[in-house]
Amino acid sequence: EKIQMRKIPDNVAFFFSKMINELSEDVRTALRVMSCFGSSSKISLIETLEQALNSPLARYLDVAVSEGLLTKSDGRYHFVHDRVQEAAYDIMKSEDRCLYHFQYGLALCSTNIFDMNDDVIFT
Repeated sequence: EKIQMRKIPDNVAFFFSKMINELSEDVRTALRVMSCFGSSSKISLIETLEQALNSPLARYLDVAVSEGLLTKSDGRYHFVHDRVQEAAYDIMKSEDRCLYHFQYGLALCSTNIFDMNDDVIFT
């Protein structure tokens, strides 16, 4: 709704990037994490990452929901548009992306080895 109320410029990606950059660092970080997992993420995946990364990601993703960048339904967070996911992903420098993916993958593996739960790994 908030996105629909704003005048969207021709360059949609620029609009979403500007909107994301106006958010707090914590919210941008949570969006960056989620963007590494595609257009949507299970809440259970976010909860697992919260434990592994020692960060309250859901709290910050809920802020993004209130800002109109995400929706929360059916046990998942969803980016409202693929350009929002791209803008969140572009927060990372291209040379750092592999490092972030590795860090999140390692966090999921180390958490799930002890739980003997491979559901999160195949998200």
